Amino acid sequence: MKLKDKVALVTGSSRGVGRAVALHFAKEGAKVVINYTSKEEAAHEVVDEIKKLGSSAVAVKGNAASKTDAEMLVKTAVDNFGRIDILVNNAGFTKPAMMLKMTEEEWDDVVDIHLKGPFLCAQAAANRMKDQNWGRIINVTSVAGIVGTVGQINYSAAKGGVISMTKSMARELARYNICVNVISLGIVATDMTEKIRSDEKLKDIYMNRILLKKFAESEDITPSFVFLASDESSYITGQLLCVDGGYGMI
Repeated sequence: MKLKDKVALVTGSSRGVGRAVALHFAKEGAKVVINYTSKEEAAHEVVDEIKKLGSSAVAVKGNAASKTDAEMLVKTAVDNFGRIDILVNNAGFTKPAMMLKMTEEEWDDVVDIHLKGPFLCAQAAANRMKDQNWGRIINVTSVAGIVGTVGQINYSAAKGGVISMTKSMARELARYNICVNVISLGIVATDMTEKIRSDEKLKDIYMNRILLKKFAESEDITPSFVFLASDESSYITGQLLCVDGGYGMI
């Protein structure tokens, strides 16, 4: 098992990408803190699935973009499992609007959860990891943060910021043997992408941009998270790994 006895916090892990990552971590032996904001039942279902896999997990409600909550999420890992080794900054949502009509609230809400949240959670986690002289922080970005997207300037701006933030984190935290990397995802089969995958017009538009001509399933992306969370990636930090079927190449 690649993550045996490691403790991981995955934000936004009651569903979608976060859920898939948490389950794969558990299969590799990790104990996992499942974070949610509103899907309590779903979060506890993930905990139950992890326990069936023979590992341990706990569900905790919290807004990753709140300093108080970010520190609480990390403390939950330490209180329940004695340490925190891995942080995956995955929590997020979208509030689409064209630039000329986007409200300040729509901008703030999306930038906060996708950019401020990862900063606050990483800050809280790294303060624990440095004392262990070992840690892995994996930030999640999107092809939108690389090439931009129409109707989601808030999301694209935040995701672009995650890339440069990752590089700065890697430079500052390397002295503590904390590796910080960022994974860029394309269109993954989750609730968030349901409209893209079900609307034939949108489906054709996006499929034409994906070199491998298919939307990602969870099993296509989770191995990359396991790799960057494990000792196998001990000489990799500050890097952007695109797991997007070639979308970002277009």
